[in-house]
Amino acid sequence: MLESKVKDLLNKGLEERPDLFLIDFSISSDNKIKITIDGDKGVLVEDCMFISRAIEHHLDREEEDFSLEVMSAGATAALVEKRQYKKNIGRTLNIKTATETTEGILVKADDKTVLLEWKVREPKPVGKGKVTVKKQAVIAYENIVEAKVMIKF
Repeated sequence: MLESKVKDLLNKGLEERPDLFLIDFSISSDNKIKITIDGDKGVLVEDCMFISRAIEHHLDREEEDFSLEVMSAGATAALVEKRQYKKNIGRTLNIKTATETTEGILVKADDKTVLLEWKVREPKPVGKGKVTVKKQAVIAYENIVEAKVMIKF
């Protein structure tokens, strides 16, 4: 009962704010509600407060005891939604598939694939020395086991 009520309130809150989207939602057996959101332009504390209020103000603590935690997807959290890839174009990603791990700049993200680009030093085809070569990889979402944004300082 509580779960469906919270889901409805959460969906209404997200409908009011189409720039925000759900990453994770859970309710433990002792009614600890945990919600993780992300946004097309990131998530501010005010965005978490908005979603929290959209839920909390419509639930009665006398009826059911609960705790509510609304948080943003952390900078080191794995990407799980296609919208997260689109908002991270231009950033360095580390993408693991079943067979390999690729790190590069996210150049493009459409509905089916992502395009990573990186530079590598390789031996010259003729003569001695090395040359910098630009490499690319197109990876389908369905093949991605894990993807994370690499924080560079």
